[in-house]
Amino acid sequence: MHSALINLEKTFKPSLLTKVNDALLEKHQVELWIKRDDLLHPIISGNKWRKLKYSLNHALTMDANTVISMGGTYSNHLHALAYIGKVLGLKTVGLIRGEAPATLTPSLLDMQHWGMELRFVSRSDYRLLRQYKQWNSLPNLTTGQYWLPEGGAEALALLGVAELVGEIDKSYDVLCVPCGTGTTLAGLVTAVANNVSVLGFAALKNAGFLTADVNALLPKPYNNWRINLDYHFGGFAKTNAALLDFITDFELKHQMPLEPVYTGKMLYGLYDLVEKQHFQPNQRIITLHTGGLQGKRGVFTSNN
Repeated sequence: MHSALINLEKTFKPSLLTKVNDALLEKHQVELWIKRDDLLHPIISGNKWRKLKYSLNHALTMDANTVISMGGTYSNHLHALAYIGKVLGLKTVGLIRGEAPATLTPSLLDMQHWGMELRFVSRSDYRLLRQYKQWNSLPNLTTGQYWLPEGGAEALALLGVAELVGEIDKSYDVLCVPCGTGTTLAGLVTAVANNVSVLGFAALKNAGFLTADVNALLPKPYNNWRINLDYHFGGFAKTNAALLDFITDFELKHQMPLEPVYTGKMLYGLYDLVEKQHFQPNQRIITLHTGGLQGKRGVFTSNN
């Protein structure tokens, strides 16, 4: 591991495992713990660091001076990348989905402040960028430039995600994770014990394609995972009153920040499945709080 990354990681705080005490869980005899990856760092929190760690190590060993990636106007991935770039002295470029807004979002302002060059691309061109999966596959890269796919979704990301499994010191039956690109889920699948089921919760609508994307990332076939597609609330970054009320209530009860794009949707879905008796009595479930609270800065509603 590059010394700059080692030094950065030394500044991180522990990712605690916190038990959730709740009447609904007690009623159905389900034990729930949350892996608090949001506590790692105030900016580079959760799976953002896990996914970036080994990709950035590769970039540094390749003597890259510029990292280029893509994301939306509230992208947790780009937000973390911009900050790490500032810390490591790497130039960063963010290809932002959609037309430039009249006023930059708070997340984009942060990225810009940390030195990231923002380039806005049309939604059609943005979709085309998703075909470039390898660090050197983006057309017209020049010497010293390193390409990171959307959300850091590449094989090296799985190594960092897998490390968090080794930090869990309890036996458990199910490991739950929110899914955007499915990369975090893929990393978990490679590392859990054979008797553990990994359950993903898709954050976006019509996400059936994620199964193929996860399989493409996995080094071999696994049969211990699946992705639930029922709790997207109308689409990526969409919400409704029920979700927002759930998040407010959960935060008040458990003093734990949630956002409505990823972890909030996952926990809403998990509680709904518990109520529907999807899980067996006496099962122990661990959920991953993936950090990345940029979604709290820009919430969109739907009538789902």
